[in-house]
Amino acid sequence: MNDQLIIVTGGAGFIGSNLVRHLNARGHTNILVVDDMTDGHKFANLAGLQIADYLDKDEFLARIQCNADLGEVQAVFHQGACSTTTEWNGKYMMDVNYEYSKQLLHWCQDHKIPLVYASSAAVYGGSEKFVEEFKHEKPLNVYGYSKYLFDQYVRRLLPKATAPIVGLRYFNVYGPNEQHKAGMASVAFHLNKQLKAGEVCKLFEGSHGYGNGGQLRDFIHVDDVCKVNLFFFDTPSQSGIFNCGSGRAQPFNDVANAVIAWHGRGKLEYVPFPPGLKEAYQAHTEADLSQLRAAGYKDSFLDVATGVKQYLDVLNR
Repeated sequence: MNDQLIIVTGGAGFIGSNLVRHLNARGHTNILVVDDMTDGHKFANLAGLQIADYLDKDEFLARIQCNADLGEVQAVFHQGACSTTTEWNGKYMMDVNYEYSKQLLHWCQDHKIPLVYASSAAVYGGSEKFVEEFKHEKPLNVYGYSKYLFDQYVRRLLPKATAPIVGLRYFNVYGPNEQHKAGMASVAFHLNKQLKAGEVCKLFEGSHGYGNGGQLRDFIHVDDVCKVNLFFFDTPSQSGIFNCGSGRAQPFNDVANAVIAWHGRGKLEYVPFPPGLKEAYQAHTEADLSQLRAAGYKDSFLDVATGVKQYLDVLNR
């Protein structure tokens, strides 16, 4: 097996740690995890996984800025970001999500290293179509804008790229290792927590023309996200920006019903939106997978009932 180094930024986080797990399952252990462990609880996501080394995100950036020798690198999976959609400190968001990503991108290009990075469905914002085209990209918050702007930067660089660059626009990802995300964890995580505490399941009341709990999202299990990442790792002939969702829009009520079914008990209650949230809220998302399929990805995606059951089997064991 190729024993070159694989770098996973955000590797102690939700998607990053699952990606490390999937790499381990393939026999890859020469992995450098880059993250910010200020929240030490994230160590739990890496416990039991095999990695070669860990670097703080600022130390890693300093090393690539001075072109330090990191050895032979096979690929970089850039999952690190501020993913808090309610964060409105634009300077912080642009520094972490945009400027950091630009510097990593150029380092990868200078060294001819394939880069697979996390974009987001938040770039579509107020759009009604979720196709990887500029005319459909209308971010509603500064988080979505930071991802949108980096995607545009990548598009300008792609014609003269020296190594593969793949951006994956994640839709609503759920699954193991998201407990540290607190308020940004998936609705499945929060509903499960509410039921375990003896509370009722709470969803937002109707909005944007949808009934109570009827807002539609493209929910994708983290294992499916990792499979898409690894497909592009295996397919260096492909570059571009691709949607990474299930291609299936389901209401939040489906998630609640799946959680209630797993526990065999529970009731639903609908609550008003917090002030200011409704105006920057995506009430419907559904990934158009045409470009992903055209790139050669053939696997199916878990539906909510199946994926939530698999998740809760892990979360509650």
